[in-house]
Amino acid sequence: MTGSLFIASTIAFMIAATVLSMTFDWPDILREPPDVVLPEFAAGGASLVWTWFAVAWTYAVLAVPILLLPTALARRRDAALRAATYLGAASVLLSVIGFLRWVFVVPPLADSYMSGDETTRSAVAAAWTAQHQYGGALLGEHLGQLLAIAWSVTVSVIILRSHVIPAWAGWLGLIASALYLINQGDILATAVSGFPVWDLGGLLGSYLWALWLIVIGVLLVRRVKVDAS
Repeated sequence: MTGSLFIASTIAFMIAATVLSMTFDWPDILREPPDVVLPEFAAGGASLVWTWFAVAWTYAVLAVPILLLPTALARRRDAALRAATYLGAASVLLSVIGFLRWVFVVPPLADSYMSGDETTRSAVAAAWTAQHQYGGALLGEHLGQLLAIAWSVTVSVIILRSHVIPAWAGWLGLIASALYLINQGDILATAVSGFPVWDLGGLLGSYLWALWLIVIGVLLVRRVKVDAS
């Protein structure tokens, strides 16, 4: 079940995220100013809100296999894995909060921006920037991704040391985590002017991290089949 959930939740999230990318230019649009983002969001209508809803809750499912992983690996007493599991679950929660802003916070801001005068638009733009930096850059991206990386690094090291699943999966997890960490440059650049950014590193890291989750799921499912035979 744990392996199947890793596979299903990751693929479902990737499908929802792909639709979002095609319809809203995500994630590039996250770095655009409010006078670009809010009209684009308003033009997306209810379908865009539901797409964000799907992105949020498909990602939320990932918390379940993360919480089940110590049992699936027969390492419930491993203190490091237990601590990392809490970090991993917390990372999912923070990311879901960041995603759900687009369902519950951004729609009224976009409506006010589109219907308001210049004074209203200036006020809405300020409110947009504040919630975007706090709920998005800080909680969802910075803390959410850092905790996810801490979880994946710990799991990868445990794989390498214990050989509960093939060691190459541990190395893949470490490489994916290192590349995913590079994305923090893009996030920090929103607060620190001139902070170095390598866009390709973050993109490669996020895709490789998702692939690693699927690999973990496949290896867990195969392990059950081998044990059963």
